[in-house]
Amino acid sequence: MKKKTKISIIIVTVLVVLAVLLVPIPRWLKDGGTVQYNALLYSVHQVHSLNLVGGYDVGTRVRVLFWTVFDNVHPE
Repeated sequence: MKKKTKISIIIVTVLVVLAVLLVPIPRWLKDGGTVQYNALLYSVHQVHSLNLVGGYDVGTRVRVLFWTVFDNVHPE
């Protein structure tokens, strides 16, 4: 094979792998308005859910792999 075709195959393969790992799939929960965006490497949860005390929990939670890197969910 020529060098250009090998490089183009590698580039296309890398782009497909990145698309699979980084493109999120949205999911809407029936708990008051929470939206979850889940990809294989990260997840973003925009929380708007009913809490036990009365009222709502509102905020955003970001997880990369298995670690929470940002969490500002608070009751309103």
